[in-house]
This record gives sequence, C-alpha cells and structure tokens, in this order.
Amino acid sequence: MSSNSVTLIGNLVEDPELRFTPSGVPMAKIRLAVNRRYQQGGEWQEDTSFFGGTLWREQAESAAESLTKGVRVIVVGRLEQRSWETQDGDKRSVVEVAIDEIGPSLRWATATVNKTSRGGGEWSGNVPAAGPAPRDDYGPDEAPF
Repeated sequence: MSSNSVTLIGNLVEDPELRFTPSGVPMAKIRLAVNRRYQQGGEWQEDTSFFGGTLWREQAESAAESLTKGVRVIVVGRLEQRSWETQDGDKRSVVEVAIDEIGPSLRWATATVNKTSRGGGEWSGNVPAAGPAPRDDYGPDEAPF
C-alpha cells in the first residue's frame, strides 16, 4: 500500500469538466471544497480548503454524468505535484489529487446506483476449476455483490 493516500469529503464547487485526450481517452477535472468546523474561544469557526482532482476513463464519464455542483462527495486517491514554467519564465507548482475512487456521500442525501457494463475486453482473472465461468463485470480483486 502506498504511503501517499488521501481521503477527502467535501462539496463539488462546479460540475465535473469532461474532456478527452488527443487519443480519445476521457478525463474529468473536479474542484472540491472541504470544510473544517471547530470551536475557538467558545465560538464556532470554519475554514474551507479547495482541492482539484482528475478522474480517468469510464469513471470520468460516470462522474460527469451523475455528479453536479454542490453534491457532497467522498474522494480517495493520492497527491501528485505538477510543476511548469509560464511564458514569462515564472515557475509554478500545484498539488492535485489523482483520484482512484469517487462517490456521493450519503450522510445527508440519498443516491440511486446504476451499474454500468465494463468495456475493454475479457476478465483477466484465473478460471476456477469447477463452477460457473467468471463474470466480466468485476475484476479479480473485487467481490461481487
């Protein structure tokens, strides 16, 4: 397990932005507001931090289709730093979340889940010696339910 793991719970500050790479791979950018509420001197204080993140492939398309501005989500991923130089020669850097999983929070909401079919070929797990053939809608490290 990677030591670079982060879980964030917050609200989307805008709809996911779905784009495609030149080779046609879907990717979505999200922006997330994470609030921290605490008491100081008998008064409630609130801080908000903003994080950007990227989703890829089918998950990007699903997020763009089903998540909207204001939805409370749970994001699991890893932090990545990206650096570049502006046209004026200034160096810039940003830390973003490379998102592994995203979903709606059910703390103050309900959700309807519609399972999508997986594309991209056949299941790559081991075939059991006896019993039914493996299904192609889950991978070897995912438990069916």
